[in-house]
Amino acid sequence: MSQFDLVVLGDANPDLVLSGDVEPAFGQTEQLVDDSRLTIGGSGAIVACGAARLGLRVALCGVVGDDLFGGWLRDELRARGVEVRGLVSHPTLPTGLTVVLSRPDDRAILTHPGTIPELRASSVDREVLRGARHVHVSSYYLQHGLAGELPGLFDEVRALGATTSLDPNWDPDEAWNGGLERVLASTDVFLPNSAEALRISREATLDEGVRTLGHRTGLAVVKLGADGAAASDGASTTHVPALPVEPLDTTGAGDSFDAGFLAAWLEGAPLERALAIGNSCGALSTLALGGVDAQPTMDDVRRALEASGIGTTRRS
Repeated sequence: MSQFDLVVLGDANPDLVLSGDVEPAFGQTEQLVDDSRLTIGGSGAIVACGAARLGLRVALCGVVGDDLFGGWLRDELRARGVEVRGLVSHPTLPTGLTVVLSRPDDRAILTHPGTIPELRASSVDREVLRGARHVHVSSYYLQHGLAGELPGLFDEVRALGATTSLDPNWDPDEAWNGGLERVLASTDVFLPNSAEALRISREATLDEGVRTLGHRTGLAVVKLGADGAAASDGASTTHVPALPVEPLDTTGAGDSFDAGFLAAWLEGAPLERALAIGNSCGALSTLALGGVDAQPTMDDVRRALEASGIGTTRRS
């Protein structure tokens, strides 16, 4: 039996989330916002916390600084049930930091990378990796140290009998390649959002983009926000609608979707059910500031799905 259901390789940093009137005004103007929250951030850390909340045995491998924020992250992750012995402390670089300017319908994200790009295949704890049932990589385009080595690492993981997934997140350079094509061949589940899917696939429409990505990887699962999610293996496409909510803050919703989808997929749930669970985890996570404080349990998800009556699917 595997020691961990899920091992996440990725970014971990504090998020400072500000909400209210968050449009910056320069000229030494001071303005007041409605709320602020210092919380766990980084796509990898949010996925790990979401999966642990759903009952999975989770470990996180990444790099933080040997500083106040690095120690705070370790404590916060442990408190949420995430194993952190694979979290390496960099001796000189500071822990990354993100400031989120959050509105209910959108957000702006300012990130100082710090240690985020410093994870490398050689620094991934092999004992943790060997104990994995599934390995997920987050923020591909921020993981400069890991990206070039990822095809070989995924081959190593699959040779051990584990499955793999990848969430690219946004490419700050907007080049949308960076060796990703080589990684997709060794990826069982690819988890972009709609904007990322269009840019990576280079297709004119989202339907074409989902199907094209399904041809390039094991299963393309594309997050559509208020429109739910779609998945394709290249031969057919399945769509499941979103769980309707009034969001307070959408920070990390896609990462909570990843956690929910992977939890259901690893348990062998039908694709429609796994998409519905992912949608519900993403939606429910938006009901508090930050990416982790409203993440649901699996019981919360089941109750939300039963109350909504969601079950309609569409294939093409």
